[in-house]
Amino acid sequence: MGVSLCVRAGISRQPVSKLTTEEDGELRFLSQPPLLVPLVDLLPTRQRSEVTSFIQMLMEHYAQTLRPELRDLLAGYRVVDTARKVVGVGSVGTRAWVILLLGRDGHDPLILQAKEAQASVLEAFVGASRFDNHGERVVVGQRRMQAASDIFLGWVRAEGVDGLERDFYIRQLWDWKGSVELDSGVPSGLSVYGQLCGWTLARAHARSSDPIAISAYLGSADVFDRAVTRFAETYADLNESDYRRLAAAVRSGNVAAEAGV
Repeated sequence: MGVSLCVRAGISRQPVSKLTTEEDGELRFLSQPPLLVPLVDLLPTRQRSEVTSFIQMLMEHYAQTLRPELRDLLAGYRVVDTARKVVGVGSVGTRAWVILLLGRDGHDPLILQAKEAQASVLEAFVGASRFDNHGERVVVGQRRMQAASDIFLGWVRAEGVDGLERDFYIRQLWDWKGSVELDSGVPSGLSVYGQLCGWTLARAHARSSDPIAISAYLGSADVFDRAVTRFAETYADLNESDYRRLAAAVRSGNVAAEAGV
C-alpha cells in the first residue's frame, strides 16, 4: 500500500524524564516551569500541607469509582509528590494536577492526572447532563466511545482549600499510547491515516448512540461527507488566521508570550 507512517510510542520513558531523585532517595517531579511546577515550588508550607491533604482525600474517593481489582492494585501505591501541570487549549482556566505514586520502590512509579471537569458547553442547547458529577459524565463518555479506556479512568468530587466543590476526572498521565509523526509522513500514508481516523471516529459514534439511526440520517449520498470537508477546511483557515493575528500581537508587544516551552 506504500504506507509510511513513523509511529512513536509514548511509553514509560516519558514520565521518567519528568522525575528526579532527591537526597532522601525518593522520586519527585522535576520542576519545569511554567509547564510543570511541583507543589513545593508552588505554595508555602502551610498551604502546601492543605493541598497535600486535599489530594490524599481526592485519591481515596476517586478509588471508589474503580473496579474492585483495580482498587486493590491502586492500594499498593502511595502518593509521594504532586505538581501543577499546564493543560491543553481546551482546558485553559481549569485546574489540573499530576500525582506521583510509588509502588514497591522507585522503579515502580505511577503518574495520575486529575483534571477539573466543568459543565458541557452543549448544556445550554440540549439541557443538563443526566450525570450529577461532570467528571463521571466525561468518564462514561470516554468508556462508551473508546474501544479500550485507561484502566485507572475514574472521577471524584472534592472540596478544595478555597471551600468550593469541584468535579475531577482522573487517568494515567502516560498510558502507553502511540502517536504518528505527521510531519514525516508521505501523502499515501497520510491518506491511509485519515481513513483510519475516520473509521475510528465512526465506530466511536456508533458505540455512543443508535448506529442504525445515524446511518439512516447520513444516507448513501456524499452530502454529509462534503459538508464535513467544507467545515474542516473553513476551520483550518480560521486557525491559520487566528495564529497570524496572535503572532502579530506578540510582535507588537500587545500580548506577552514565552517561546520554547
